[in-house]
Amino acid sequence: QLLYRTKKPVILAVNKADNPEQRANIYDFYSLGLGDPIPVSSSHGTGIGDLLDEIVSDFPHDTDQKADDVISFSMIGRPNVGKSSIVNKLLGENRVIVANEEGTTRDAVDTPFVKDDTKFRLIDTAGIRRRGKVYEKTEKYSVLRAMSAIERSDVVCLVLDASTGIREQDKHVAGYAHEAGRGIIIVVNKWDLPEKNSTSAKDFEKVIRQEFQYLDYAPILFVSAKTGQRLDQIPKMVKKVYENQNQRIQSSVLNDLLLEASKLVPTPLVKGKRLRVYYMTQVRTNPPTFVVFVNDPELMHFSYQRFLINQLRENFDFMGTPIKIIPRKRK
Repeated sequence: QLLYRTKKPVILAVNKADNPEQRANIYDFYSLGLGDPIPVSSSHGTGIGDLLDEIVSDFPHDTDQKADDVISFSMIGRPNVGKSSIVNKLLGENRVIVANEEGTTRDAVDTPFVKDDTKFRLIDTAGIRRRGKVYEKTEKYSVLRAMSAIERSDVVCLVLDASTGIREQDKHVAGYAHEAGRGIIIVVNKWDLPEKNSTSAKDFEKVIRQEFQYLDYAPILFVSAKTGQRLDQIPKMVKKVYENQNQRIQSSVLNDLLLEASKLVPTPLVKGKRLRVYYMTQVRTNPPTFVVFVNDPELMHFSYQRFLINQLRENFDFMGTPIKIIPRKRK
């Protein structure tokens, strides 16, 4: 009677049908009015494939394919920094479990929502620990799911705990997102807990920049999931970083920049041979990737690549997104 009132699809499985005689003796179950009964045997595995086929027959196809107009972002961080609390506060409901114990969230949860006429998909993730600290199978699974969530995200929010400061685990977590080429926002949670003065935010930001030097492009937000302080800024910032990730720069503009850059800093001289830079073009977005045609890719030192990236950042708004430079020999 309860199932009738739900008005949802119901699949009737008749268990303990271990032999052909029992599988044939299922017709009494038609009297329940729930459609064709499926005989199964959980002890022998008989009929389980048919049951699964029936279960997934009405599932939507290509559920992993992201709609073009939806911005996906995830909350990543070590356990117990308040990722799930932020998710619940953003959505205005207790969507995910919140507890003081580490490792409460075991899976990645996708939640669509709309903010200021923009469609978002929020992916809450299990806290990531260093690989050496992964003991349980469920913990290992949680880490893998978090990695998958990073891969499926356009932007990731790296959540830090203001009350405990920066730990080594935070750097490992940030490294995963940076290596994946995702847009990154640093979210400092529990900002309501520490005692503060007029320079507290600047002092904490200075520490973040020192500890995460490779994330100098990532904006920083100080929030509190408990009080809701500045949480409304997260979707706005995510949208801005997403737009920066997907912008394209015309080749003519890039080459004007390249010309000016060569006047500012001469190309390096390596073993008597000078690097010659001929042309730059953008080959992809998300993250913005630029191919630079040169006389010899071996002559393009990392420091000169860094210089070109800084020139791109000074002239265009790439806040929140990494930039990749690929040197290629001109044929």
